[in-house]
Amino acid sequence: MAERKTIRKWFWVWDFEKEERWLNEMAMQGWILAEVGFCRYVFEKGEPGSYIIRLQMRSPDAEYLGFMEELGAEYVGRVFQWIYFRRSAEQGPFEIFSDTKSMLDHLNWIGRMLLAIGMANLLIGVVNCFNYSPVGAINILCATLLMYALGRIHGKAEQLERQQELYE
Repeated sequence: MAERKTIRKWFWVWDFEKEERWLNEMAMQGWILAEVGFCRYVFEKGEPGSYIIRLQMRSPDAEYLGFMEELGAEYVGRVFQWIYFRRSAEQGPFEIFSDTKSMLDHLNWIGRMLLAIGMANLLIGVVNCFNYSPVGAINILCATLLMYALGRIHGKAEQLERQQELYE
């Protein structure tokens, strides 16, 4: 049985690129992502640099997972709407986002999720505050954090759009 280790680590939603870099640095050290959970990563010891790891927020429908499998990518797992893939580095470069539009679509997907969850928390928080429930403050705090995250994602999208305009 392969040597395994579990690392518990937190990444903010707007730091998904940082998370992906860290997972690939672990793979370069020979620790290949085998399982994911909420703030939990399980790695198996393997050949350093043998895998490339990618993650994406989207619905994990069977058609898309089949498409990724045809590209040689293995489905590692998911956490909420985040899907984790790995692919052998021998197959060459592995990019999920082939162009600026696909990356902008990804950022917009994240933004819609953050907006929906943030607005729900805001609404619940306001209702709870009117009912003198102490939980309302927690919901409003969550909504604030989610709106901050939305702002960070929106900023990434704007920066990407500006870069695209420079090259057109």
